[in-house]
Amino acid sequence: MTRKSIRLGFITSLIPGLLYAQDIKKLSLPEAIALGIENSKNLRLSQNKIDQAIAKLNTVKDNALPTAKASFLYNHAEIPTNTLSIGGGNPIHLPKRADAFVGTAAVEELIYGGGKLRYAEESTRLLAEAAKLDADKNQEEISYAVINTYYSLFKVIQSKKVIAQNLESIDSQLKQSQRFFEQGIVTKNDVLRFQLQQANVSLTDLEAENNRRIINYNLDILLGLNENTEIEIAEPDAALKTNAPLNSYLELAFSDRQELKQLDLQNKVADVNIKSVKANTLPTVGVGANLYYINPSGKFIPPTDQFVMPFTLGANVSWNIGNLWTNKNKVTEARIHQKEIDLQRSIVSDQLKTEVNRNYQNYQLSLKKIKVLETAITQATENDKLLASKYKNNVASAIDRIDAETLLYQAKINLEIAKADAGLAYYSLLKSTGKISH
Repeated sequence: MTRKSIRLGFITSLIPGLLYAQDIKKLSLPEAIALGIENSKNLRLSQNKIDQAIAKLNTVKDNALPTAKASFLYNHAEIPTNTLSIGGGNPIHLPKRADAFVGTAAVEELIYGGGKLRYAEESTRLLAEAAKLDADKNQEEISYAVINTYYSLFKVIQSKKVIAQNLESIDSQLKQSQRFFEQGIVTKNDVLRFQLQQANVSLTDLEAENNRRIINYNLDILLGLNENTEIEIAEPDAALKTNAPLNSYLELAFSDRQELKQLDLQNKVADVNIKSVKANTLPTVGVGANLYYINPSGKFIPPTDQFVMPFTLGANVSWNIGNLWTNKNKVTEARIHQKEIDLQRSIVSDQLKTEVNRNYQNYQLSLKKIKVLETAITQATENDKLLASKYKNNVASAIDRIDAETLLYQAKINLEIAKADAGLAYYSLLKSTGKISH
Protein backbone atom coordinates (compact mmCIF):
# COMPACT_ATOMS: atom_id res chain seq x y z
CA MET A 1 0.00 0.00 0.00
CA THR A 2 1.39 3.42 -0.97
CA ARG A 3 1.72 6.39 1.37
CA LYS A 4 -0.87 8.28 -0.67
CA SER A 5 -3.47 5.52 -0.21
CA ILE A 6 -2.68 5.36 3.52
CA ARG A 7 -3.25 9.13 3.86
CA LEU A 8 -6.50 8.89 1.88
CA GLY A 9 -7.72 6.01 4.05
CA PHE A 10 -6.87 7.95 7.21
CA ILE A 11 -8.73 11.08 6.01
CA THR A 12 -11.71 8.96 4.95
CA SER A 13 -11.88 7.39 8.40
CA LEU A 14 -12.05 10.89 9.94
CA ILE A 15 -14.97 12.10 7.80
CA PRO A 16 -17.77 10.34 9.78
CA GLY A 17 -16.37 11.77 13.01
CA LEU A 18 -16.21 15.26 11.53
CA LEU A 19 -19.75 15.01 10.23
CA TYR A 20 -20.95 13.75 13.59
CA ALA A 21 -19.25 16.65 15.35
CA GLN A 22 -21.23 19.06 13.20
CA ASP A 23 -24.46 17.58 14.63
CA ILE A 24 -23.63 18.56 18.21
CA LYS A 25 -25.55 21.62 19.46
CA LYS A 26 -25.05 23.25 22.85
CA LEU A 27 -28.19 24.88 24.23
CA SER A 28 -29.08 26.65 27.45
CA LEU A 29 -32.64 26.30 28.73
CA PRO A 30 -33.74 29.82 27.55
CA GLU A 31 -32.24 29.10 24.11
CA ALA A 32 -34.08 25.78 23.92
CA ILE A 33 -37.39 27.44 24.86
CA ALA A 34 -36.90 30.16 22.23
CA LEU A 35 -36.05 27.55 19.58
CA GLY A 36 -39.06 25.43 20.50
CA ILE A 37 -41.39 28.42 20.19
CA GLU A 38 -39.81 29.50 16.90
CA ASN A 39 -40.18 26.09 15.26
CA SER A 40 -43.49 24.99 16.78
CA LYS A 41 -46.03 23.87 14.20
CA ASN A 42 -48.80 24.23 16.80
CA LEU A 43 -47.98 27.92 17.24
CA ARG A 44 -48.06 28.41 13.48
CA LEU A 45 -51.53 26.88 13.49
CA SER A 46 -52.52 29.22 16.33
CA GLN A 47 -51.27 32.21 14.35
CA ASN A 48 -53.34 31.05 11.39
CA LYS A 49 -56.43 31.01 13.61
CA ILE A 50 -55.64 34.56 14.74
CA ASP A 51 -55.35 35.64 11.10
CA GLN A 52 -58.72 34.01 10.38
CA ALA A 53 -60.34 35.84 13.30
CA ILE A 54 -58.89 39.19 12.17
CA ALA A 55 -60.06 38.55 8.59
CA LYS A 56 -63.56 37.79 9.89
CA LEU A 57 -63.50 41.01 11.93
CA ASN A 58 -62.58 43.01 8.83
CA THR A 59 -65.42 41.31 6.95
CA VAL A 60 -67.90 42.32 9.64
CA LYS A 61 -66.61 45.91 9.48
CA ASP A 62 -67.23 45.88 5.73
CA ASN A 63 -70.92 45.18 6.41
CA ALA A 64 -71.26 48.71 7.78
CA LEU A 65 -70.15 50.26 4.47
CA PRO A 66 -72.69 51.48 1.87
CA THR A 67 -73.70 48.99 -0.83
CA ALA A 68 -73.62 50.01 -4.49
CA LYS A 69 -74.49 48.17 -7.66
CA ALA A 70 -74.83 49.01 -11.32
CA SER A 71 -76.21 47.18 -14.37
CA PHE A 72 -76.50 47.86 -18.09
CA LEU A 73 -78.90 45.95 -20.36
CA TYR A 74 -79.08 45.77 -24.13
CA ASN A 75 -82.29 44.30 -25.56
CA HIS A 76 -83.03 43.46 -29.24
CA ALA A 77 -86.53 42.43 -30.41
CA GLU A 78 -87.70 40.99 -33.75
CA ILE A 79 -91.42 41.69 -34.53
CA PRO A 80 -92.62 39.54 -37.51
CA THR A 81 -96.30 40.56 -37.13
CA ASN A 82 -95.94 44.29 -36.78
CA THR A 83 -99.48 45.42 -37.65
CA LEU A 84 -102.04 45.67 -34.88
CA SER A 85 -105.73 46.44 -35.48
CA ILE A 86 -108.07 47.00 -32.53
CA GLY A 87 -111.85 47.50 -32.78
CA GLY A 88 -111.91 48.22 -36.52
CA GLY A 89 -109.99 51.44 -36.13
CA ASN A 90 -106.86 52.49 -37.89
CA PRO A 91 -104.20 49.80 -37.68
CA ILE A 92 -101.08 50.41 -35.66
CA HIS A 93 -97.85 49.70 -37.50
CA LEU A 94 -94.92 48.62 -35.33
CA PRO A 95 -91.32 48.40 -36.47
CA LYS A 96 -90.08 45.01 -37.63
CA ARG A 97 -87.30 45.15 -35.06
CA ALA A 98 -86.43 47.25 -31.97
CA ASP A 99 -83.36 47.87 -29.81
CA ALA A 100 -83.21 49.35 -26.36
CA PHE A 101 -80.54 50.19 -23.79
CA VAL A 102 -81.44 50.26 -20.08
CA GLY A 103 -78.99 51.10 -17.28
CA THR A 104 -79.43 51.34 -13.51
CA ALA A 105 -77.16 52.41 -10.65
CA ALA A 106 -78.11 52.26 -6.96
CA VAL A 107 -76.44 53.19 -3.66
CA GLU A 108 -77.93 52.13 -0.30
CA GLU A 109 -76.85 52.80 3.27
CA LEU A 110 -78.29 51.39 6.49
CA ILE A 111 -78.56 54.35 8.86
CA TYR A 112 -79.91 52.50 11.90
CA GLY A 113 -80.35 48.76 12.35
CA GLY A 114 -81.01 48.61 16.07
CA GLY A 115 -77.24 48.46 16.73
CA LYS A 116 -76.89 44.93 15.30
CA LEU A 117 -73.91 45.83 13.10
CA ARG A 118 -72.10 47.42 16.03
CA TYR A 119 -72.84 44.41 18.22
CA ALA A 120 -71.64 42.01 15.50
CA GLU A 121 -68.36 43.93 15.20
CA GLU A 122 -67.83 43.98 18.97
CA SER A 123 -68.58 40.25 19.28
CA THR A 124 -66.16 39.37 16.46
CA ARG A 125 -63.46 41.58 17.99
CA LEU A 126 -63.81 39.74 21.31
CA LEU A 127 -63.52 36.39 19.51
CA ALA A 128 -60.31 37.62 17.84
CA GLU A 129 -58.92 38.44 21.29
CA ALA A 130 -59.90 34.94 22.43
CA ALA A 131 -57.91 33.47 19.51
CA LYS A 132 -54.86 35.43 20.69
CA LEU A 133 -55.31 34.02 24.20
CA ASP A 134 -55.40 30.52 22.68
CA ALA A 135 -52.05 31.25 21.03
CA ASP A 136 -50.61 32.50 24.34
CA LYS A 137 -51.79 29.33 26.07
CA ASN A 138 -50.25 27.16 23.36
CA GLN A 139 -46.97 29.03 23.71
CA GLU A 140 -46.97 28.30 27.45
CA GLU A 141 -47.64 24.62 26.71
CA ILE A 142 -44.79 24.49 24.19
CA SER A 143 -42.42 26.22 26.63
CA TYR A 144 -43.31 23.77 29.39
CA ALA A 145 -42.90 20.76 27.08
CA VAL A 146 -39.39 21.98 26.19
CA ILE A 147 -38.57 22.60 29.87
CA ASN A 148 -39.84 19.16 30.89
CA THR A 149 -37.85 17.35 28.19
CA TYR A 150 -34.76 19.50 28.84
CA TYR A 151 -34.83 18.60 32.55
CA SER A 152 -35.34 14.92 31.70
CA LEU A 153 -32.22 15.03 29.55
CA PHE A 154 -30.38 16.89 32.32
CA LYS A 155 -31.33 14.22 34.87
CA VAL A 156 -30.11 11.32 32.78
CA ILE A 157 -26.86 13.12 31.87
CA GLN A 158 -26.16 13.93 35.53
CA SER A 159 -26.93 10.32 36.44
CA LYS A 160 -24.48 9.12 33.80
CA LYS A 161 -21.76 11.36 35.28
CA VAL A 162 -22.28 9.84 38.71
CA ILE A 163 -22.38 6.34 37.20
CA ALA A 164 -19.07 7.06 35.42
CA GLN A 165 -17.54 8.10 38.76
CA ASN A 166 -18.94 4.94 40.33
CA LEU A 167 -17.43 2.76 37.58
CA GLU A 168 -14.07 4.46 38.02
CA SER A 169 -14.20 3.84 41.77
CA ILE A 170 -15.27 0.21 41.28
CA ASP A 171 -12.40 -0.31 38.86
CA SER A 172 -10.00 0.97 41.50
CA GLN A 173 -11.59 -1.28 44.14
CA LEU A 174 -11.41 -4.26 41.77
CA LYS A 175 -7.71 -3.72 41.16
CA GLN A 176 -7.16 -3.40 44.90
CA SER A 177 -9.05 -6.64 45.62
CA GLN A 178 -7.03 -8.43 42.93
CA ARG A 179 -3.80 -7.30 44.61
CA PHE A 180 -5.15 -8.42 47.99
CA PHE A 181 -6.07 -11.77 46.46
CA GLU A 182 -2.57 -12.18 45.03
CA GLN A 183 -1.20 -11.39 48.49
CA GLY A 184 -3.57 -13.89 50.08
CA ILE A 185 -5.41 -11.23 52.10
CA VAL A 186 -8.85 -11.83 50.54
CA THR A 187 -10.53 -14.73 48.79
CA LYS A 188 -11.41 -15.12 45.12
CA ASN A 189 -15.02 -14.57 46.12
CA ASP A 190 -14.24 -10.93 47.04
CA VAL A 191 -12.79 -10.33 43.56
CA LEU A 192 -15.89 -11.88 41.99
CA ARG A 193 -18.18 -9.65 44.04
CA PHE A 194 -16.43 -6.51 42.77
CA GLN A 195 -16.59 -7.84 39.22
CA LEU A 196 -20.33 -8.49 39.65
CA GLN A 197 -20.83 -4.97 40.99
CA GLN A 198 -18.94 -3.59 37.99
CA ALA A 199 -21.20 -5.56 35.62
CA ASN A 200 -24.38 -4.36 37.36
CA VAL A 201 -23.32 -0.71 37.26
CA SER A 202 -22.30 -1.12 33.59
CA LEU A 203 -25.81 -2.36 32.83
CA THR A 204 -27.23 0.67 34.62
CA ASP A 205 -25.00 2.87 32.46
CA LEU A 206 -26.29 1.15 29.30
CA GLU A 207 -29.89 1.79 30.36
CA ALA A 208 -29.09 5.42 31.15
CA GLU A 209 -27.46 5.88 27.73
CA ASN A 210 -30.49 4.34 26.04
CA ASN A 211 -32.77 6.75 27.91
CA ARG A 212 -30.49 9.65 26.96
CA ARG A 213 -30.76 8.78 23.27
CA ILE A 214 -34.58 8.55 23.44
CA ILE A 215 -34.96 11.85 25.29
CA ASN A 216 -32.39 13.57 23.06
CA TYR A 217 -34.34 12.45 19.97
CA ASN A 218 -37.62 13.70 21.46
CA LEU A 219 -36.03 17.08 22.22
CA ASP A 220 -34.67 17.30 18.65
CA ILE A 221 -38.21 16.84 17.32
CA LEU A 222 -39.63 19.34 19.81
CA LEU A 223 -37.07 21.99 18.86
CA GLY A 224 -37.34 21.39 15.12
CA LEU A 225 -33.71 20.18 14.86
CA ASN A 226 -32.28 17.40 12.74
CA GLU A 227 -33.07 14.08 14.47
CA ASN A 228 -29.35 13.19 14.55
CA THR A 229 -28.41 16.32 16.53
CA GLU A 230 -26.80 15.55 19.87
CA ILE A 231 -27.75 18.25 22.36
CA GLU A 232 -25.32 19.43 24.98
CA ILE A 233 -27.15 21.14 27.82
CA ALA A 234 -26.11 23.55 30.53
CA GLU A 235 -27.24 23.21 34.14
CA PRO A 236 -30.76 24.69 33.99
CA ASP A 237 -30.74 26.43 37.38
CA ALA A 238 -27.52 27.13 39.21
CA ALA A 239 -29.47 28.34 42.25
CA LEU A 240 -32.96 27.34 43.33
CA LYS A 241 -35.53 30.11 43.37
CA THR A 242 -36.73 31.52 46.64
CA ASN A 243 -40.33 30.81 47.40
CA ALA A 244 -43.00 33.50 47.68
CA PRO A 245 -46.14 32.87 49.75
CA LEU A 246 -48.91 30.74 48.25
CA ASN A 247 -51.25 33.74 48.00
CA SER A 248 -48.77 35.50 45.69
CA TYR A 249 -48.97 32.66 43.17
CA LEU A 250 -52.76 32.50 43.48
CA GLU A 251 -52.99 36.23 42.71
CA LEU A 252 -50.78 35.76 39.66
CA ALA A 253 -52.93 32.86 38.50
CA PHE A 254 -56.17 34.84 38.78
CA SER A 255 -54.65 37.70 36.78
CA ASP A 256 -52.71 35.72 34.14
CA ARG A 257 -54.40 32.36 33.52
CA GLN A 258 -55.61 32.25 29.93
CA GLU A 259 -58.62 30.09 30.81
CA LEU A 260 -60.06 32.78 33.08
CA LYS A 261 -59.34 35.50 30.54
CA GLN A 262 -61.08 33.46 27.85
CA LEU A 263 -64.14 32.92 30.05
CA ASP A 264 -64.23 36.66 30.78
CA LEU A 265 -64.19 37.32 27.04
CA GLN A 266 -66.92 34.71 26.49
CA ASN A 267 -68.99 36.48 29.15
CA LYS A 268 -68.59 39.76 27.27
CA VAL A 269 -69.53 38.05 24.00
CA ALA A 270 -72.65 36.62 25.69
CA ASP A 271 -73.56 40.09 26.94
CA VAL A 272 -73.16 41.50 23.43
CA ASN A 273 -75.29 38.65 22.04
CA ILE A 274 -78.08 39.53 24.49
CA LYS A 275 -78.03 43.13 23.28
CA SER A 276 -78.00 41.92 19.68
CA VAL A 277 -81.05 39.70 20.27
CA LYS A 278 -82.87 42.58 21.95
CA ALA A 279 -82.11 44.72 18.89
CA ASN A 280 -84.44 42.49 16.87
CA THR A 281 -87.37 44.41 18.39
CA LEU A 282 -86.15 47.78 17.08
CA PRO A 283 -86.93 49.34 13.69
CA THR A 284 -84.40 49.76 10.91
CA VAL A 285 -83.83 52.90 8.84
CA GLY A 286 -82.07 53.09 5.50
CA VAL A 287 -81.55 55.57 2.67
CA GLY A 288 -80.81 55.01 -0.98
CA ALA A 289 -80.29 56.69 -4.34
CA ASN A 290 -81.11 55.26 -7.79
CA LEU A 291 -80.17 56.42 -11.27
CA TYR A 292 -81.89 55.00 -14.37
CA TYR A 293 -80.91 55.28 -18.03
CA ILE A 294 -83.56 54.32 -20.61
CA ASN A 295 -82.66 54.53 -24.29
CA PRO A 296 -85.28 53.01 -26.66
CA SER A 297 -83.77 54.57 -29.79
CA GLY A 298 -81.68 51.50 -30.59
CA LYS A 299 -78.53 53.55 -30.87
CA PHE A 300 -75.77 53.27 -28.29
CA ILE A 301 -75.40 57.05 -28.33
CA PRO A 302 -79.00 58.28 -28.82
CA PRO A 303 -80.05 61.49 -30.50
CA THR A 304 -81.13 64.40 -28.33
CA ASP A 305 -84.41 63.98 -26.48
CA GLN A 306 -84.61 60.22 -27.23
CA PHE A 307 -83.54 58.92 -23.84
CA VAL A 308 -84.44 59.57 -20.19
CA MET A 309 -82.28 59.50 -17.01
CA PRO A 310 -84.53 59.69 -13.94
CA PHE A 311 -82.77 60.04 -10.55
CA THR A 312 -84.52 59.04 -7.32
CA LEU A 313 -83.77 59.49 -3.63
CA GLY A 314 -85.53 57.47 -0.97
CA ALA A 315 -85.66 56.42 2.64
CA ASN A 316 -87.27 53.40 4.20
CA VAL A 317 -88.29 52.52 7.73
CA SER A 318 -89.19 48.94 8.60
CA TRP A 319 -90.28 47.42 11.88
CA ASN A 320 -91.12 43.79 12.53
CA ILE A 321 -93.64 44.39 15.28
CA GLY A 322 -94.15 40.67 15.84
CA ASN A 323 -90.66 40.48 17.39
CA LEU A 324 -91.99 42.44 20.37
CA TRP A 325 -93.67 39.26 21.68
CA THR A 326 -91.74 36.48 19.88
CA ASN A 327 -88.23 37.67 20.82
CA LYS A 328 -88.43 37.32 24.62
CA ASN A 329 -87.62 33.57 24.61
CA LYS A 330 -84.52 34.22 22.53
CA VAL A 331 -83.37 36.77 25.12
CA THR A 332 -84.02 34.25 27.91
CA GLU A 333 -81.97 31.62 26.05
CA ALA A 334 -79.06 34.06 25.63
CA ARG A 335 -79.15 34.92 29.35
CA ILE A 336 -79.10 31.23 30.33
CA HIS A 337 -75.99 30.80 28.16
CA GLN A 338 -74.31 33.71 29.95
CA LYS A 339 -75.16 32.15 33.32
CA GLU A 340 -73.55 28.90 32.16
CA ILE A 341 -70.33 30.80 31.41
CA ASP A 342 -70.40 32.30 34.94
CA LEU A 343 -70.72 28.81 36.42
CA GLN A 344 -67.86 27.54 34.25
CA ARG A 345 -65.66 30.37 35.49
CA SER A 346 -66.43 29.46 39.09
CA ILE A 347 -65.51 25.81 38.42
CA VAL A 348 -62.28 26.76 36.66
CA SER A 349 -61.38 29.10 39.53
CA ASP A 350 -61.67 26.24 42.03
CA GLN A 351 -59.62 23.94 39.80
CA LEU A 352 -57.00 26.67 39.46
CA LYS A 353 -56.69 27.02 43.24
CA THR A 354 -56.14 23.30 43.74
CA GLU A 355 -53.62 23.17 40.86
CA VAL A 356 -51.55 26.09 42.15
CA ASN A 357 -51.62 24.75 45.72
CA ARG A 358 -50.57 21.25 44.56
CA ASN A 359 -47.64 22.61 42.55
CA TYR A 360 -46.66 24.94 45.39
CA GLN A 361 -46.59 22.07 47.91
CA ASN A 362 -44.66 19.85 45.47
CA TYR A 363 -42.02 22.56 45.07
CA GLN A 364 -41.75 22.95 48.83
CA LEU A 365 -41.33 19.19 49.15
CA SER A 366 -38.62 19.11 46.46
CA LEU A 367 -36.61 21.74 48.35
CA LYS A 368 -36.86 19.71 51.55
CA LYS A 369 -35.75 16.56 49.69
CA ILE A 370 -32.59 18.32 48.53
CA LYS A 371 -31.65 19.23 52.11
CA VAL A 372 -32.28 15.66 53.31
CA LEU A 373 -30.25 14.19 50.43
CA GLU A 374 -27.35 16.59 51.04
CA THR A 375 -27.25 15.34 54.63
CA ALA A 376 -27.51 11.75 53.39
CA ILE A 377 -24.51 12.26 51.07
CA THR A 378 -22.44 13.60 53.95
CA GLN A 379 -23.34 10.55 56.02
CA ALA A 380 -22.81 8.14 53.11
CA THR A 381 -19.41 9.70 52.38
CA GLU A 382 -18.28 9.19 55.97
CA ASN A 383 -19.61 5.62 55.94
CA ASP A 384 -17.84 4.91 52.63
CA LYS A 385 -14.52 6.22 53.97
CA LEU A 386 -14.92 4.14 57.12
CA LEU A 387 -15.70 0.91 55.23
CA ALA A 388 -12.87 1.58 52.75
CA SER A 389 -10.43 1.80 55.68
CA LYS A 390 -11.87 -1.30 57.32
CA TYR A 391 -11.72 -3.27 54.10
CA LYS A 392 -8.12 -2.21 53.50
CA ASN A 393 -7.30 -3.45 57.01
CA ASN A 394 -9.26 -6.68 56.34
CA VAL A 395 -11.79 -5.82 59.07
CA ALA A 396 -14.84 -5.38 56.79
CA SER A 397 -16.07 -7.78 54.11
CA ALA A 398 -16.28 -7.05 50.39
CA ILE A 399 -20.07 -7.02 50.70
CA ASP A 400 -19.91 -4.28 53.34
CA ARG A 401 -17.50 -2.30 51.18
CA ILE A 402 -19.70 -2.62 48.08
CA ASP A 403 -22.85 -1.72 50.02
CA ALA A 404 -21.25 1.45 51.41
CA GLU A 405 -20.07 2.53 47.96
CA THR A 406 -23.46 1.75 46.40
CA LEU A 407 -25.25 3.83 49.03
CA LEU A 408 -22.93 6.78 48.40
CA TYR A 409 -23.35 6.84 44.64
CA GLN A 410 -27.08 6.19 44.83
CA ALA A 411 -27.37 9.17 47.16
CA LYS A 412 -25.42 11.28 44.66
CA ILE A 413 -27.71 10.23 41.81
CA ASN A 414 -30.77 10.91 43.97
CA LEU A 415 -29.47 14.40 44.74
CA GLU A 416 -28.94 15.26 41.07
CA ILE A 417 -32.42 13.97 40.23
CA ALA A 418 -33.91 15.88 43.17
CA LYS A 419 -32.29 19.13 41.99
CA ALA A 420 -33.69 18.62 38.51
CA ASP A 421 -37.11 17.74 39.94
CA ALA A 422 -37.03 20.90 42.05
CA GLY A 423 -36.28 23.02 38.99
CA LEU A 424 -39.10 21.36 37.05
CA ALA A 425 -41.44 21.73 40.04
CA TYR A 426 -40.69 25.46 40.08
CA TYR A 427 -41.58 25.80 36.40
CA SER A 428 -44.71 23.70 36.98
CA LEU A 429 -45.70 26.20 39.66
CA LEU A 430 -45.09 29.11 37.28
CA LYS A 431 -47.07 27.37 34.54
CA SER A 432 -50.04 27.00 36.88
CA THR A 433 -50.01 30.79 37.35
CA GLY A 434 -50.42 31.21 33.58
CA LYS A 435 -46.99 32.59 32.77
CA ILE A 436 -43.73 30.64 32.89
CA SER A 437 -41.62 33.81 32.47
CA HIS A 438 -42.55 35.21 35.94
